[in-house]
Amino acid sequence: MLKTPYQDTPELRQAIIDSCKEMNSRGINQGTSGNISARAGDRMIITPSGVPYDRMTPEMLASIPLDGDSAFEGPLPPSTEWQFHLALLRAKPDMHAVVHAHPVHCTALAINRMEIPSCHYMIALFGGDTVPLAGYALFGSDELAREVTDVMKDRQGCLMANHGAVVVGETLEKGLWRLEELEVLAKAYILSRTIGSPHILSKSEIDAVLGAVKNYGMKTEV
Repeated sequence: MLKTPYQDTPELRQAIIDSCKEMNSRGINQGTSGNISARAGDRMIITPSGVPYDRMTPEMLASIPLDGDSAFEGPLPPSTEWQFHLALLRAKPDMHAVVHAHPVHCTALAINRMEIPSCHYMIALFGGDTVPLAGYALFGSDELAREVTDVMKDRQGCLMANHGAVVVGETLEKGLWRLEELEVLAKAYILSRTIGSPHILSKSEIDAVLGAVKNYGMKTEV
């Protein structure tokens, strides 16, 4: 496991590619619809646009400065979603990875313009009593970057209307873990609605969980 803060090395770039492959193997992404970025010093390293993960090599990844001019370096253009990756890393200096995909259950809720309420205590892993829904905007647009960054001001994940889901992570591993947990939560919420009316935990109950989950789940090395 690479330690943060990351540096732009072949090992980091390969770890990003491996995380993309892992998304597909875990069933939380299909094809090349997902994309992953990592903070590396004062730059963002992000997957290129439209390249199958099994053909992706470390030198194909794009590098974009976190501040100032956002012109990329690399042989291929970055993912079309680079704007919200960059906006999230700028807004959350304690986070070192952004993971975006179209998990089926997350996307089903997003298509119905539904957030995930506090139906399970694991909601607290995302920083509050909901996993919010970012408003719809054209993929790859500055407007979408604003929508995502606004709803994730005090969250580590959100659904994206008629699109998919995105999470941030203290590491690549924790970002991938958080997205998988979000998809499990979305699936459970959808299933619970098919057999009855989900009981929603109160604000005080979620507040108690928020105080208890600071060290919950995958451990992060920093």
